[in-house]
Amino acid sequence: QVQLVESGGGLVQAGDSLRLSCVVSGRAFSRYAMGWFRQAPGKEREFVAAISWSGAMTYYSDSVKGRFTISRANAKNTVSLQMNSLKPEDTAVYYCALDLRDYSGTYYHYREYEYDYWGQGTQVTVSS
Repeated sequence: QVQLVESGGGLVQAGDSLRLSCVVSGRAFSRYAMGWFRQAPGKEREFVAAISWSGAMTYYSDSVKGRFTISRANAKNTVSLQMNSLKPEDTAVYYCALDLRDYSGTYYHYREYEYDYWGQGTQVTVSS
């Protein structure tokens, strides 16, 4: 059984920063990519960022590029999302997800169904 557990969400003001973390436990996989998605009230879940197994390749949605940074520490089975210059429109439940495939170059996944395992989510609320 694979578990993904997110943490680090909270209530902040516009312009503040937050760091989300996701710990993967359970079954061991050889190499896998990780992603972050978010879902705002009344909206569909959307892609935020993804990272390859080595961490060398990262991918971002246009809405967060330059403000968010995804990273991972494989020795700790952890992936993080550093969120800076937060805006009220960043308010959402943030989910981490595991993709059993690895990414390289321009190849990566950004659709929900392309990910194999999901966490339960952590709420991020940004007030204006």
